[in-house]
Amino acid sequence: MPAIDYKTKIGKLIQETRQTRGLTQSQLSEALGTSQSAINRIEKGGQNISLEMLARISDVLSSGLVSLNKTGKIDFRINGGKKLSGEIDVKTSKNAAVGLLCASLLNHGKTTLRRVARIEEVYRIIEVLQSIGVKVRWLNDKNDLEIIPPARLKLDAINVDAARRTRSVIMLLGPLLHQYKDFKIPFAGGCDLGTRTIEPHLAGLAPFGLQIETLSEQYHAIVTKKEVTNNILLAERGDTATENVVMAAALYDGTTTIRNASPNYQVQDLCFFLQKLGVKIDGIGTTTLHIRGMRSINKNVEYSISEDPIEAMSLIAAALVTDSEITIKRAPIEFIEIELAILDSMGLQREISDEYKARNGETRLVDIKILHSKLQAPKDKLHSMPFPGVNMDNLPFLGLIATVANGRTMVHDWSYENRAIYFTELTKLNAKIELVDPHRVYITGPTKWKPADVVSPPALRPSAVILLAMLAAPGQSTLRDVYSINRGYEDFANRLNSLGADIETLREI
Repeated sequence: MPAIDYKTKIGKLIQETRQTRGLTQSQLSEALGTSQSAINRIEKGGQNISLEMLARISDVLSSGLVSLNKTGKIDFRINGGKKLSGEIDVKTSKNAAVGLLCASLLNHGKTTLRRVARIEEVYRIIEVLQSIGVKVRWLNDKNDLEIIPPARLKLDAINVDAARRTRSVIMLLGPLLHQYKDFKIPFAGGCDLGTRTIEPHLAGLAPFGLQIETLSEQYHAIVTKKEVTNNILLAERGDTATENVVMAAALYDGTTTIRNASPNYQVQDLCFFLQKLGVKIDGIGTTTLHIRGMRSINKNVEYSISEDPIEAMSLIAAALVTDSEITIKRAPIEFIEIELAILDSMGLQREISDEYKARNGETRLVDIKILHSKLQAPKDKLHSMPFPGVNMDNLPFLGLIATVANGRTMVHDWSYENRAIYFTELTKLNAKIELVDPHRVYITGPTKWKPADVVSPPALRPSAVILLAMLAAPGQSTLRDVYSINRGYEDFANRLNSLGADIETLREI
């Protein structure tokens, strides 16, 4: 069938969906940040339309006009061995975005989130929100997102498939427990990193009266109102567990003290957002939070999400593994300074700018120029710790950097049952990896990289590590089924290409 027939059919589908949603061409073009004439040409089948634009139109029209991962997989073909150069801005945080999307349910007014990452994890939460009656739409090409909840959510209509593809759905418990006495949410999904219990969430929310009955494929929440009479001590300093308890405290008409709270970046973003809603919070950035909640929140609010420290670390690793000089702009220094200190001890050469504030007015940013560096293996093992230690999501990138350092490095990934095993995939690219047990590996460098054909692990950071290693391997490599990467990075391949990488996106339609 000629290509023009496809364009005509797609254009007609877009037109019909737009009209069903009650939007004019002008309104659709404004939401997409494009011109009305462009929408007119698209609907008449007279303009080429990218898959990315189709996805954006689908978001605005709340309709699955295209869904790549249901019709086919996405692969990357990498022509490696090329030096990177230039400047790149760090995108906003994926983990902060999903938490803030859940937190928008605390607010009966309109929430506008600025510069939200257009990634699969965000799309899944948006699909969940839309399925329960929340109006969600992209406002422009700056990735601003508008969220307007209904008077009452349709929780029985929740999109189960979308919910199961993201672990973030567990963060609906905190916002909902004060508003609904009886509700169900599907089991949380996300990366395959071994069993991760939700017990820290349940223990932290129990003082507010939440009880969970675990059914075959969902959590049944039953809420009996309670007065919080004691401090809430989190036995595990988890990021999402802290966020859940913070959101519950935000709608508790009283004061809540949370001890052993995570002070990590996504928790801080959530707290700054809640402050804009009128919630009083003391202790942001520490392990003890005092929260004076509100009985009800109904306020039109705008919030700018801060930059992603894990992406900043990914870009640092990209520079070091390819022995390139690049400048990483808008890096949230508070959340990568320990990692930088470790790399400094390994021989990292860098330049760093003065600090400046993120658009949220709080987070401290810097620009970092990575210079040619001759790295040595660290004297101590590499391992993560709760913030302010090495972030557990940054540990895989430190392990990747160890592959180009001279000497033998132990990486101890204690926090996940089997993520360290994924390091062994780098042996396909000629890295020297010794698996000690499911949590520990020895890495011996420097590596003489070779190209390979690898299927992405079902986990975000290990998949990104393999992609970056392929950038260093001279010749042509293929990374198959990169959905895991698209869960956490926006347009990552094209952005790496802007620095001089050569990554081709292959779609199996």
